Amino acid sequence: MSDFFSILGEEFPQVRSGLWVTLEATVLGSLVALLLSFVLGLAAGSKLLLVRGASRIVVEFFRGTSLYIQLFWLYYAMPSLTGYELTPLVCGVVAFGLNYGAYGSEIVRGAINSVPRAQYEAAVALNMTPFHRMRKVIMPQAWVQMIPSFTNLLIQLLKCTPLLWLISAADLMTAIEHVRSLTGETLLTYVLLLVVYFILAYALTLLMNMLERTAKRRLGMHTDAGSLLKTRTAEAAATAGGAR
Repeated sequence: MSDFFSILGEEFPQVRSGLWVTLEATVLGSLVALLLSFVLGLAAGSKLLLVRGASRIVVEFFRGTSLYIQLFWLYYAMPSLTGYELTPLVCGVVAFGLNYGAYGSEIVRGAINSVPRAQYEAAVALNMTPFHRMRKVIMPQAWVQMIPSFTNLLIQLLKCTPLLWLISAADLMTAIEHVRSLTGETLLTYVLLLVVYFILAYALTLLMNMLERTAKRRLGMHTDAGSLLKTRTAEAAATAGGAR
């Protein structure tokens, strides 16, 4: 065991670098997924059949195909077809963004549809444009309901980042695997990996809880200090969102 921690100390710069790559993939992939979620989610509610149809095709394609295959296709197959080769990190960000963006679009679509119809009618009665109705009335209410589901999606994305190891990215999994190969300590290595991913996931949960608390305050909804540590569910958020 002492040898394991001694070698881990020697390899710490590589482990730290791998952790940074994992965080980069998580943050950048989440931003791409969030953008795509809103684009596809809003397009799903368009009055134009072509826009709705295109949105549905994209969503079903990326939900219906494996993230594993999408990642491999971007890294191995796309260069032979286009002549452009992406770095492992960029491949991961694009694959995570497309896959989880497709799932996130359903969160956006469902949250917007769950806003009471009376809210739409009130905005129309105030002679608000469709853009202002969405920005000022609908989206603030829908956003509160999206956050718990987006939290789950974000954690799922984080837990998929070890797939980067399969395309030779220098992520946390790669660094930890190198430590395991040097020490032969499989148990300690993977316990350490579990602990690190748990800490990262819990930190993300706390950040999203803070975001949800802020969004609720803007709507005049009651929150307490202990709400940061409470477990959220999509059902609970939907109930709270409707109690206005």
